[in-house]
Amino acid sequence: MKILLLCWRDTGHPEGGGSERYLERVAEHLVRHGHDVVFRTAAYTGQTHSSERDGIHFSRGGGNFSVYPRAWVAMLAARVGLGPIAKALGGRPDIVVDTQNGVPFFARVFSGVPTIILTHHCHHEQWPVAGPIVGRVGWFIESKLSPILHRKCRYVTVSQPSASELVDLGVDRGRIDIIRNGVDPVPPEARGVRSTDAPRLVALSRLVPHKQIEHAIDAVAALAETIPEIRLDVIGSGWWADNLAAYAHDLGIADHVVFHGQVSEVEKHLILSRATVHVMPSRKEGWGLAVIEAAQHGVPTVGYRSSAGLRDSVVDGVTGLLVDSPAELVEATRRIVSEPDLHDFLSVEALKRSHEFGWDSTGGKFASLLHDVVAQAT
Repeated sequence: MKILLLCWRDTGHPEGGGSERYLERVAEHLVRHGHDVVFRTAAYTGQTHSSERDGIHFSRGGGNFSVYPRAWVAMLAARVGLGPIAKALGGRPDIVVDTQNGVPFFARVFSGVPTIILTHHCHHEQWPVAGPIVGRVGWFIESKLSPILHRKCRYVTVSQPSASELVDLGVDRGRIDIIRNGVDPVPPEARGVRSTDAPRLVALSRLVPHKQIEHAIDAVAALAETIPEIRLDVIGSGWWADNLAAYAHDLGIADHVVFHGQVSEVEKHLILSRATVHVMPSRKEGWGLAVIEAAQHGVPTVGYRSSAGLRDSVVDGVTGLLVDSPAELVEATRRIVSEPDLHDFLSVEALKRSHEFGWDSTGGKFASLLHDVVAQAT
């Protein structure tokens, strides 16, 4: 099959994260099994408009907003065998996966071929950050226009809570497939590494407002009153990073917080392996890939029940603790740090559950769905 994947970022983008990794791992699986794949995404500094990695052809154009009309032009051109998509695939695609990260690419309209909508979660809680006008327009598109326009399309999401959100927006449950994230293996250099030093919290996340890393900083500030040696490692980058550094400084705990920025896979896992607790205070998650990455090192997660996806990736009271308020987040973190029996139980169960997830399973289920949709359309 000739497959077009649409996503507004790839993992090389400064703000790329777990949802981008999901689609790239699916793409790698598809390529290994003989399919031709083009990953269409936004352009960014340091990358060419066309490149290839692991057999996947990346076609880039536009920025955060202009990526959409640029993709529309490329899809229209591909319908008549022209443009970068058709050139990379050797013709028009057989099927498109349209990633709806709040706003879809409307591939069903422009591509002329069967379309699957991939959405990790709904964005109702995030849209206000975009401003009053963009936020209202974005939520209208996501909650009203998209479900109507894609009423005959199959959907893929990554957790049961996210599937329920789609149903609430009017998507038929029978058209939704839940295909959960896999997880990359721990690099050999980071296996079996554990620290016996002071308790360490870790937050692995894009640094944007809705991830609420401030709550993790609040937690370390509260715990530092009785555990002065505690530290917080923040892994990730994003446009909100300077605000977070200023926040830690204003609380007087800048020395307790280390901002690592974007790091290699080995360094990421080395930092995770030294952690006591993974704090994930995000307002919204489709799944929470970082939960399982931390669990690979026996590190339990504390996060919000209201984030939706964590109700699936965290088994509350078994692989971590889910809470309902910032005060409860601090207390849950304190309990895991201060109660060795609780920490050890959660650690063992988190590690055990991490073994349940692999990208081969994710890619295989996605490939089967693609075959089904193409077959039904012919």
